[in-house]
Amino acid sequence: MTRKTVLITGASAGIGAASARLLAQNGYDIGIGYRSDLDGAKAVAEDVRAAGGKAVLFRADVGDGGEIERMFQEFDSVFPRLDALVNNAGVVAPASRVEDMTEERLAQMFRINVVGAFLVAREAVRRMSTARGGQGGAIVNMSSAAARLASPNLYVDYAASKAAIDTLTSGLALEVAAQGIRVNAIRPGLIETALHGKGGDPDRAQRLASTVPMERTGSAEEVAAAVLWLLSDDASYVTGTHLDVSGGR
Repeated sequence: MTRKTVLITGASAGIGAASARLLAQNGYDIGIGYRSDLDGAKAVAEDVRAAGGKAVLFRADVGDGGEIERMFQEFDSVFPRLDALVNNAGVVAPASRVEDMTEERLAQMFRINVVGAFLVAREAVRRMSTARGGQGGAIVNMSSAAARLASPNLYVDYAASKAAIDTLTSGLALEVAAQGIRVNAIRPGLIETALHGKGGDPDRAQRLASTVPMERTGSAEEVAAAVLWLLSDDASYVTGTHLDVSGGR
């Protein structure tokens, strides 16, 4: 069986890393996108290779359009085609009310989480689209339950950036549905990852677990299982969908 190829941004830890490991176990060769965590990216690559997959690391800051283009050019040089994209890289800032947010914080948030995600999706479409000589493919954009819940008093800016990802998913899915590309989003809820620590509150997930209807946090592996399904042929008639992986919250 010919292995499919997938590029995962933000794949050195958390949901991106879990997705890389699970996809490798299910027949994918993996392009591991990362910005600064080289050790994490190398550890993921070792697991991918142990599962029988090819793993290549691509360092790029998705807040920089030139680095995104270079990452895809490097991907083209080592993989025969792009079958799938997990558009996962993103940032969160420490908890803040809107009245206290700076222009610099907002600019960084939207440059990485929105503009970066758009440009990554653009490059994937240019390679996958049957109208451009591609063979089709599937894209999973990583949104967040915050897009629905708004995250007041914490990070409305992050929530707004993920709401933009929901709209990107809906609009792009309609644009490319006839070009062999499916585009879906996942909205993770309270997931145990290092993202909470990066937001200045490493214990947040455990502290809020009781607010989730299922009364527990989720794992990166549970989100990865949703990624695998949305990229698979089992989801061949699914596009423009926003899948909540949030324990009912």
